[in-house]
Amino acid sequence: MTAEHQIAFFLRELETGDTWRRAAAAKGLGRLGTAAHAAVLVRAAADPSPEVREGAAVGLGRLGVAAGMAETLCTLMDDDDPWVRRQASLASRRLGLRDREVVDAYARLLSDPDYHLRINALDALRELGVPGDVPALVRLLGDPAYSVWGRARAMIWEFRNDPDIEAELVRTAQWGADDARAHALWMLPDHHVDRLLVSLLGYLTEDTPTEVRRVVASRLARTGRPEAQDALFTALEAEQDPAVASQLLFLLARSGDERLLAQASRWLGHERAGPSAATALGSVDGKVAARLLRALLTDPATAPRTLAAAATAYGGMGRWDAVWLLLPLLDHAAPEVHEGAVRGLDAMADDGFRPWERGAVARALVARLQVDHTLVGVVQRVLTGLSEALSGLRELLDRTTSPLVRSAALSLLDPHNATDADTPHDLPLFVRHLDDADIWVRKVAAEGIAHWVEETGTLPPGEEGLRDRLTALDEDPSDFVREAAAEALRALDDRRNN
Repeated sequence: MTAEHQIAFFLRELETGDTWRRAAAAKGLGRLGTAAHAAVLVRAAADPSPEVREGAAVGLGRLGVAAGMAETLCTLMDDDDPWVRRQASLASRRLGLRDREVVDAYARLLSDPDYHLRINALDALRELGVPGDVPALVRLLGDPAYSVWGRARAMIWEFRNDPDIEAELVRTAQWGADDARAHALWMLPDHHVDRLLVSLLGYLTEDTPTEVRRVVASRLARTGRPEAQDALFTALEAEQDPAVASQLLFLLARSGDERLLAQASRWLGHERAGPSAATALGSVDGKVAARLLRALLTDPATAPRTLAAAATAYGGMGRWDAVWLLLPLLDHAAPEVHEGAVRGLDAMADDGFRPWERGAVARALVARLQVDHTLVGVVQRVLTGLSEALSGLRELLDRTTSPLVRSAALSLLDPHNATDADTPHDLPLFVRHLDDADIWVRKVAAEGIAHWVEETGTLPPGEEGLRDRLTALDEDPSDFVREAAAEALRALDDRRNN
């Protein structure tokens, strides 16, 4: 059947077919018809059957005739049937209609009960570069569907300099529905937070919805105002919700205020708020905080997340017994406790470990490198500079199958980080890994050779063969490896010339 025959068939079906045949004919006519058939589809858009009106909307979008279509499609976007509204909104976008009445129709769809239509309206208005109905747009911050409120938030951010948008955000932040209010508070410009400070302080009470209280607390903490901090402490003292208490403790931990001692102590035993309470104690420091954290670290009943936070906090305090309390936690059954202990040791590493602690820390953390690859970077920081770790790293390098661990171990053997009596014999370890499959291992190996030459002040045996190996890395696909190999060759040249 030719296109002309098909068009003629669709035209007959639109006149005499049943509901479903008329609907199918309208869609087909949109695909094969010409501008001359636009009037036929406009008439079909007034069909008493919603299925046909939907088909007409699809057909108009496919036909591609934009002129004069605004009135028909706007009428369909106000149709009682959601499927008709949906297809009409898609057709209008497809035709690129920008008439004032089209913008108004999209604006009305921002409040449509069908979330697909709310999405269509948001996308269309964003394409048109207008916010549409500002109150309806800001209300969508409280929409239950992320695909809706996420788009609304992006649009509001895009139009944030529009005075109407800004005014509606302020109004919603003060009096809007709970979910929309919380998002509006997050998006509120800082100068409005200062202006509304008194009102916001009042929102910290238990009468305010939980999510709103949490957002208000975060915004108040960012102001740095003494009255805001005092209000947060007052709220924490009265707080009964563990989630809100956890957030308040986290926000106030930065203050190091001694008022945290009493409030943190109150929540240490709670599984949800305990970690934030332990972190807050670490920021306060002092004998009382140390005693409370020590009790957590030695109590078998301490919840894992709280134990992990306590370990990190106690390490940050750098107490005399911290190493001996943290090392046993590396064997704890809960992974989060391992991490807390490692991070606690990391917090101590900047000040350096005492001579009698160094060997124990080195042995324990070299063993951890193979166990938890997610913490390799942290363990590497702690081990940097610990010559006591070098013998264990040499052994580990020969047996590990992890490129990440090989890279870390080679980096720690780099004589720029630490040396021992066996450092002059490490060169073959670096040379062997110039051919490693992992680019970062090759890079670290080449850097290690350069630093070995500088540190030992000697030319390696088999220098010419090593030069050939390094020169071959000029063809390496990684810039980092090529640069490291060039550095090693320069080190060899400098040593030969000196």
